[in-house]
Amino acid sequence: MKDVVVIGAGHIGAAIAMLLSDCGDYRVTVADRSAEQLAALGVSPRVEHRVLDVTDAAALRALLAGKFAVLSAAPYHLTFNVAQAAKAAGAHYLDLTEDVASTRKVKSLAADAQTAFIPQCGLAPGFISIVAADLARHFDVLHDVRLRVGALPKYPSNALNYNLTWSTDGVINEYCEPCEAIVDGLQSQTRALEELEAFALDGVTYEAFNTSGGLGTLCETLAGKVRNLNYRTIRYPGHAAIMKALLNDLRLRDRRELLKDILEHSLPSTLQDVVIVFVTVSGFRSGQLVQETYANKIYARELGGRMVSAIQITTASALCAVLDLLAEGRLPARGFVRQEEIGLAEFLANRFGRAYASAETAARSEVRAPVLAAIA
Repeated sequence: MKDVVVIGAGHIGAAIAMLLSDCGDYRVTVADRSAEQLAALGVSPRVEHRVLDVTDAAALRALLAGKFAVLSAAPYHLTFNVAQAAKAAGAHYLDLTEDVASTRKVKSLAADAQTAFIPQCGLAPGFISIVAADLARHFDVLHDVRLRVGALPKYPSNALNYNLTWSTDGVINEYCEPCEAIVDGLQSQTRALEELEAFALDGVTYEAFNTSGGLGTLCETLAGKVRNLNYRTIRYPGHAAIMKALLNDLRLRDRRELLKDILEHSLPSTLQDVVIVFVTVSGFRSGQLVQETYANKIYARELGGRMVSAIQITTASALCAVLDLLAEGRLPARGFVRQEEIGLAEFLANRFGRAYASAETAARSEVRAPVLAAIA
C-alpha cells in the first residue's frame, strides 16, 4: 500500500480521496488549511486529515517526507509551493493546474529531479491531450487538431447559462490569460473569449471560444508537425458575450477577487452536470485526406454511495489513473512527464480511466475527403 498526500479538500480533492481510499491500494492524507473543509469529507479508516497551510514550506515538506506522491488539487497560484516541497521531500508530484506559467515553473523544477513531475493530470489539460495525441499518431501528415471541452449544467437556468462546477479561480484565470495555439504552422498567442464559434452535438447548440491552458504542453510537442492547433471551451450560447462585458467593459479582469465574489454569490453550484469532450484531427494518411473525431459525454452519477458531479468524476479519475500508471511503473519515474506521453488505450483500461470509457456516449468516427468539419 502506497502513502499519498492530497492537497486541497474541495470538491475535486474530496473525490480524489474517495476514489483512492476506496480502491484499497493507497493510504491517503488530505491536507487543507480549513478544518471545516476537512470535516466535510467525513470519516474513513484509510483517510487521514491534516490541517496545514501549504505556504508553510517546512510543514509541507515534513508532511511529504516518506510519501510516495503528492497530488495537488489546490488553487493554481499554490502549485509551485507544492512542487517545491515535493522535490525537497523526494515525493512524486502530480497536479491539475491549467495555469501555463505555473506549469513552466514545475517543468524547470523537474529538470534534475529524482522523482516524476506530472502536471496537468485532469480533464483539460490532461485527458484531452491524451486523446489528441492518440488521434494524431494515426496520420502521416497533420493538418488541423481541434480540442473542445466543456463542463456544463444539464439544466441551465440563468443568463450565463452556467453553474459553478469547479474552481472559480480556475475559471477566471482561463478567461483572462493568453491562450497558446499553432496558427499556420507558427506558435502563437490568442486572446481568451475570442474566435467564437457555434456548433451542434446530439441536437443541442453550443458555443466555443478560446480559453487559456487547455492545450497543456501540446504546442511544444506538436510544433513543426501540425498546421493548426487550438483549444476552446464549450458553453451554452450567450455565455461569452456576458463574460466579455464583465471582464472588459466593467474591467473586472483587473479586480478578480471582486469577480470571484460576484460569481460565487450569484451562481449556484450543481451536481447535475455534463462534461463534453470533442476532439477533431485531420490530415493525410496513405495519400488520402482523412478526419478522425473523438466525442464523449460524461454525466454525474453515484460513486461510493454518494452523488458525484461529472467534473469531479472526470478530473479526479484522470489524476488517479495517472497515479496508478506511475505506481505500476508504466510511466517514467523521474523528470518531467507530459500528458501526451500516456497511451489512450492504457489510460482507458485503467480502473480509474474507465470512468471515461464507460460514459453514456462515446464515439470515434472517420470521414474521408472532402473533410467535413464538425466545428466550423
